[in-house]
Amino acid sequence: MAGDLFGGDAPAQREGAATGPVPLAERLRPRTLADVVGQEHLTGPEGTIGRMVAAGQLSSIILWGPPGTGKTTIARLLAEAVGMRFSALSAVFSGVADLRTAFSDAEKMAAAGKRTLLFVDEIHRFNRAQQDGFLPYVERGTVVLVGATTENPSFALNAALLSRAQVLVLNRLGEDALTQLVARAEADIGRSLPVTDDARAALVTSADGDGRFLLNQVETLFAAAIPDSLDPAELAQFLHRRMPVYDKDRDGHYNLISALHKALRGSDPQASLYYMARMLVAGEEPLYVLRRLVRFASEDIGLADPQALVQCLAAKDAYQFLGSPEGELAIVQACLYLATAPKSNAAYAAQKAAFASARDTGSLAPPANILNAPTKLMKDLGYGAGYEYDHDAEGGFSGADYWPEGMGAQTYYTPTDRGFEKRIAERIAWWDEQRKTRREE
Repeated sequence: MAGDLFGGDAPAQREGAATGPVPLAERLRPRTLADVVGQEHLTGPEGTIGRMVAAGQLSSIILWGPPGTGKTTIARLLAEAVGMRFSALSAVFSGVADLRTAFSDAEKMAAAGKRTLLFVDEIHRFNRAQQDGFLPYVERGTVVLVGATTENPSFALNAALLSRAQVLVLNRLGEDALTQLVARAEADIGRSLPVTDDARAALVTSADGDGRFLLNQVETLFAAAIPDSLDPAELAQFLHRRMPVYDKDRDGHYNLISALHKALRGSDPQASLYYMARMLVAGEEPLYVLRRLVRFASEDIGLADPQALVQCLAAKDAYQFLGSPEGELAIVQACLYLATAPKSNAAYAAQKAAFASARDTGSLAPPANILNAPTKLMKDLGYGAGYEYDHDAEGGFSGADYWPEGMGAQTYYTPTDRGFEKRIAERIAWWDEQRKTRREE
């Protein structure tokens, strides 16, 4: 994670800066924490890191944030700010032997009166046992641990390690911070980017909050020696967009499906379509999205609009028949249908209540009169005796009692007054009144 955040006043232009062997991103690495852009909530005077530096006392921390937001740079500058030795490891390339060497070196330096800040990039890639190996050295103060991760620490790191290290969240770089990086790059190179104002804005947007990616794009533009200013369309042909940060089994995945579900539940078709598109554009499996839509149709719409489930299953069939990209329109159609349908969680609530009741009541037997009697013995035991066939009753409704003896009637399903459930509620009210009347006769 080298050179992942850049800011501050641009350094004096070096001879051959545009074509030198040192990448632009590395040349623009901040010299002090005050130069870091986009993370002022941490590095500023009132931020956690700013307060640590002011006090001259560091504690172990975990830096959690997207790529290209400054985790490595902040760790290095933090060590420099308080005069600590900086030691770095990457969990991608390091193993147990590397950790032992790092801890041994830190102990030797501690004996000589020099404390060590141990920076561990991609710390979530260490397994649980390896993470436990940090604990005694952190507790004894042999090292101040600064871990960097793009994954949610709650899931990726041991609870014991989290209890000894404060988690600090780094922000995705905003437009202002990214624009500052472009200006620093232009000052370093000594000339303006060969792009129009609209193309400059498009360039910043294409970085998707990643400072390192943006500076690599800028360096590519400068190296191309473009004679005329590029407009947004020409820029799009010249450069590629950064792929969205998305992991199919981690935070990116769960955050977006949660956002989609909430937007659907909140009847916002525009936001629902946006989050669904975010997932599909990032490479999510369309059938996963369809499965979630099917679940939503039952959980959050139910009988308020019975067609919701039918529409989702039809969309699934259409997608499997057409494939991508044509079949994705069917997913869009289902998404919009769900977002604009009347909402009800009555079926979902009924399921939970009925399942809880079934677990609590054990093996209570249904009334004998509603049981089939295919054998003589069962008939002799009274199975089916006195059963009223509803189709022969007045109005096609007998009003019989179907509950186990001693249990009494329960209410699990309470329809809302929205959509088709309003009609269902009227039917249930009529049936309940008929039962009451017939039992009083």
